[in-house]
Amino acid sequence: MANFPEIITLIGVNHKTASLELRERLACNAGYDEPLAALSKLTSLREYYLLSTCNRVEIAFVSTEPERARADILEALFAPAVTAEELEPHIYHYGQSAAVEHLFRVAASLDSMVVGEAQILGQLKEAYRVAAKAGGTRLILNKLLHKSFSVAKRVRTETRIGASAVSISYAAVELGRKIFGDLTNKHALLIGAGEMAELAAEHLLGNGIASIVVANRTLARAVNLARRFNGKAVALAELQEQLQHADVIISSTGAAELILRKEDVRRVMRSRRNRPLFFIDIAVPRDLDPAINELDNVYLYDIDDLQGVVELNRADRDREAIKAGRIIAEEVLKFEYWLENMASTPTIIQLRTMIEDIVLTEVEKSAGRIGAVSDAQLQALEKMALAITSRMLYHPLKYLKEEHHCLTLEERISMVRSIFELDDASRPAPTGDTLHA
Repeated sequence: MANFPEIITLIGVNHKTASLELRERLACNAGYDEPLAALSKLTSLREYYLLSTCNRVEIAFVSTEPERARADILEALFAPAVTAEELEPHIYHYGQSAAVEHLFRVAASLDSMVVGEAQILGQLKEAYRVAAKAGGTRLILNKLLHKSFSVAKRVRTETRIGASAVSISYAAVELGRKIFGDLTNKHALLIGAGEMAELAAEHLLGNGIASIVVANRTLARAVNLARRFNGKAVALAELQEQLQHADVIISSTGAAELILRKEDVRRVMRSRRNRPLFFIDIAVPRDLDPAINELDNVYLYDIDDLQGVVELNRADRDREAIKAGRIIAEEVLKFEYWLENMASTPTIIQLRTMIEDIVLTEVEKSAGRIGAVSDAQLQALEKMALAITSRMLYHPLKYLKEEHHCLTLEERISMVRSIFELDDASRPAPTGDTLHA
């Protein structure tokens, strides 16, 4: 990519580089307003944008001093919660093309905990909306973020990246969606608060579940997980009461003994008036009595029922991810081309202004020598002169805008600026005589 004075940079942590505990300390739990206000005070930033989700905290910014800006951001946003030394091993840093590619991959859900999930795009759009409203995004980040949305749409349209479940938790939620048809008015109960429950909560929210309740033996862990998904936490002892209201129950405690038996569920079904109840047991060993499946309007699936679906779908999604990667590579090249043209814009404007000033100055001098010239005649002369200017500039501008087999854009810009002495502040304005010398 050409040497553009304003550098696009992206820094952050995600589920691959940082623990849940660290991500929680960095997350913008109170919303974006306060951190965006802090970023607005940093003189090292030209533009900025912040994304905070359960699985990632990222800042994209534009600066002529990216290293200084990075240090300023870490100090302004995270210093109270995490020291620089503690954060450094976990943070990633991308510049220019790598930053563009990473953002496109995030938008297309290729960098998600579950590849292909749809929730991240909505989170990205909301973060952009708030940053734009706060005045953080301008020409470059506006273009980049809008492009990331269109790239995600293209990936969804041209691949089947989101069509198949590739985790046990995802397969469980997909199965629930198929049974109920629509989860938007349904209520979920998660038994357990580990990684499987976390993934299940992600997928349930992505499919529009109305509410989530987390039941766990250790209430503090249930509270932590429920808070992240705007849910409710209960103790495991409250399980029977919660079954009255739930439609989908996903259990993943890994307890040594069964948590629910057939008779426990039978009693609940009487009070529910046989409203359908869907159980998914993804624990090993099993949490739920297999005999539960014998009850009317009760559906129980275990991990073996889901494993074959997952393995088959994973191969499909891997193939689709390759296609998505190709699309993203194409779109990165397009954005690079746009950014390169941005790099040549100041030179194009300066060159055009200089030539037009020279030509119009000569028109005025010539009109003065001719004698009385009407306004209409002067306008005709100026119009003719500007047409000549456009013809004169055609080849130099084409030279700047089009790729060259020998020279980079930076070299072409340098050559044009040298030929026309655009960097020489002491250069006198050429006269008609010197132009014809």
